[in-house]
Amino acid sequence: MNIQEYFTRISYNESHKDADLQTLTVIFQHHIRAIPFENLSMHCGETIELDLQSTYNKIVRKKRGGWCLESNHLLFWALQELGYDVCILGGNSYKPAERAYTAEINHILLKVVIKGNSYIVDAGFGGAYQAWQPLMLISGKDQPQIPGIFRFMEDNGTWYFEKVKRKHYIPEQSESAPFTDTPELGNIRKIYTFTLEPRHINDFQELNMYLQVSPENILQKKSICSLQTTEGLYALVGWTFTKVKYNYMEDVDLVQITSLTDEEVEKTLKDKFNIVLENKLVP
Repeated sequence: MNIQEYFTRISYNESHKDADLQTLTVIFQHHIRAIPFENLSMHCGETIELDLQSTYNKIVRKKRGGWCLESNHLLFWALQELGYDVCILGGNSYKPAERAYTAEINHILLKVVIKGNSYIVDAGFGGAYQAWQPLMLISGKDQPQIPGIFRFMEDNGTWYFEKVKRKHYIPEQSESAPFTDTPELGNIRKIYTFTLEPRHINDFQELNMYLQVSPENILQKKSICSLQTTEGLYALVGWTFTKVKYNYMEDVDLVQITSLTDEEVEKTLKDKFNIVLENKLVP
């Protein structure tokens, strides 16, 4: 494994002599715009191994993406190589349908300490809840970014991560309803909770296996691939391709949705996500 090869994969060619916040931010942005959040392996009959070499080969050499366990593990390795004070944390993601956080840890995120300040760095949430910059670990402070306003709330050692939702404008629906009416202005979307207890990647081995076999799990039910762009994001869920442009109007995101055929799925993966699969995808 070689940091230069990782930099080539994320199209990063600037100086990285200082393990500072500015360098971290730029590397992070290159990472989320080059490496899709995806679970396509599960829908191609491939097993996802949770060891660094397998993850590195898959993402860096085969130019694939990965889910949180893979993408953040690779980023953890890269930041360590660059001399950052970084550790792995475990999160419990929020399930809107059940209005509850998962009982078991099912997400991995990173904490980076720079000059005594802690930042949360998470390249593995994908979709519209992916932050674009490291977030200061501070309770109750609004942290506006292009994707929206993020914030942490801390209660008795447990941290809650959330985002203020914006309205969506979907052109096809413009005749009947100019805006999707679900996100009210100022509506909060809970994302996950976590504690600051440091974890090791091996703590997630069981989860990695479980997520690949549990039929209850959303990742089993749907093939997902999402990638952050300079303006918003691309997402391919099953046969549905969505393109989002953030803040297209004041506090409104532009959302364009297209249904694809099987042939178009393959082409879209190549054109929009730079992914060529070795095995047949069953969306």
